[in-house]
Amino acid sequence: MGFYSEILIKFILGMLAIIIQINLVGKRNLAPVTPLDQLQNYVLGGIIGGIIYNQAITILQFLMVLVAWTLVVMILQFLKNHVRLFKLFVDGRPTVLVKNGRLNVEACLRRGITADELMFRLRSSGIYELAKVKSAVLEQNGQLSIIEYGEAERIRYPLISDGIVNLDILEMIKKDEVWVGQELRRAGFENASQVFLGEYIDGKLHLISYPTK
Repeated sequence: MGFYSEILIKFILGMLAIIIQINLVGKRNLAPVTPLDQLQNYVLGGIIGGIIYNQAITILQFLMVLVAWTLVVMILQFLKNHVRLFKLFVDGRPTVLVKNGRLNVEACLRRGITADELMFRLRSSGIYELAKVKSAVLEQNGQLSIIEYGEAERIRYPLISDGIVNLDILEMIKKDEVWVGQELRRAGFENASQVFLGEYIDGKLHLISYPTK
């Protein structure tokens, strides 16, 4: 088999692997929102880019590597969707950097955010003083969600996501887990693990459940 024919076959197999993974794990891989999404893209790109021109690796070996990585991705996604501790370990949680105008320096250092970077992000949002920030939350994808004073009532708070209560948001709206439990029972839920998404809107908790099997 000619050199270019082998490259073409490997290229087609690589493209098929990308299409299959995108359809299996969702199109968010096109715009990664979690560390796991980015890792999947990096590894798959490295496999395709590093092997496609290597004549020492046969088409069958290349195919087996693609199949093995696709199986690993499926297992990781399954664990992330069904094991909450694994999801927290892989994706992490949003981190409150600024609360009521006060900066949490330890949280900034833990997430690798410098003072210059934080102030640059605030200036990019038209904010030049920490005292004007009611809350600044560093999301899992590295973006900074900023709430100024006077905006809190207009913000939809993701209080529960994927069955997990966001304790930072709970503290921000000045509620506790007892209140969450009462709201869940009032809506017919036994616990937060049954809730796919819970938004805090205008003082009320709006809940969306997982589909019933």
